[in-house]
Amino acid sequence: MLKILMVTYLLLFLGDLLSTFFYHIPEHVFGSLHLKTHHSSQKTFFHYAVLSTNVLVMLDGILGALPYLPVAVILWKVSSIGVICGLILGQFHVWWRHTSALGWKTPKEIITFCEILGITTPERHWLHHHKSTQAYGDIFTFFDQPAKVWWRWLRFLKLGFKKAMKTKL
Repeated sequence: MLKILMVTYLLLFLGDLLSTFFYHIPEHVFGSLHLKTHHSSQKTFFHYAVLSTNVLVMLDGILGALPYLPVAVILWKVSSIGVICGLILGQFHVWWRHTSALGWKTPKEIITFCEILGITTPERHWLHHHKSTQAYGDIFTFFDQPAKVWWRWLRFLKLGFKKAMKTKL
């Protein structure tokens, strides 16, 4: 049982780490797909997370979930049940964190529990929808500060590269 719990946690932790630092932040800095599908003021995020049939929205979701797959493959040898539980919990968390769009409010006790464990609540994720440079970490809140540093560093690289390209022309 302990092995199942550890693999479940590792899958969620490492998947969120890889997704945040190798997809989410670089997409915010260099891309536009995630910003168009996730942060547009005209979007209803219920449809984004749950019901969308928009190919770009589905592509963004798949790209965000892709980093979980190599972790799942590696951890499968340790506990296939833990991997399955982690993937199911991860998907439930995607649906749950988008319930703010429906007007649902997380009870204080659950918010306190999530804060202790460093788990992103719907309210915190909603903040990220409205202020795209805040509240990083799709599942875990403790990725927020390092993600902001990573965002600033990538942004510096992007601006430096643009400046260097202009000087060459």
